[in-house]
Amino acid sequence: MLRPDEKSEESETHVLREATADDVHLMLSWRNQETNRQVSKTSHEITAEEHARWWSAVRGDPSRRVLVYVRDDRPCGVVTFFDLRFDGPRTGAWGFYLDADGLAERDETLPAWLGVMREAVEYAFDGLHLDRLDGEVLGDNTVVRQMNRRFRFVEGTPREELSDGRKITVIPISLARADRRQR
Repeated sequence: MLRPDEKSEESETHVLREATADDVHLMLSWRNQETNRQVSKTSHEITAEEHARWWSAVRGDPSRRVLVYVRDDRPCGVVTFFDLRFDGPRTGAWGFYLDADGLAERDETLPAWLGVMREAVEYAFDGLHLDRLDGEVLGDNTVVRQMNRRFRFVEGTPREELSDGRKITVIPISLARADRRQR
């Protein structure tokens, strides 16, 4: 039984909404958190100018979507879909990052992580009607790799890359519509 100050996962609200210009500063602050930079191909701190160029490029691009993950009426993450292809097999790639610092302070990291992944997969297959969802994970990010497997993503062949002056192992992942977990 829940205490009065607890919420069940069913009572929490999880929403993905389109990002707006009002979200740009929040997105940059989250992206630059050390926790997020450590598990990203781009590990340097992103400047305001670099972020503004990115925002300008993505907001009008039909092959991309930038969504804000809102949990209990509080924005706390970003989901990006890119390389969307709707002619022939419907495919796209995705990535996400959370407000790692804010969620950790509220002891909400794991529930938010599960929630954003569920919402993103549902959006990919039920909103964008993709046949396959692709992504990437760094080889040493074992926690994310385990979570991806929980959601039935399959890993491809790892490859070595040089990014921000460091050698990284990048592992492609994919999830076919027929293999996704249903709620």
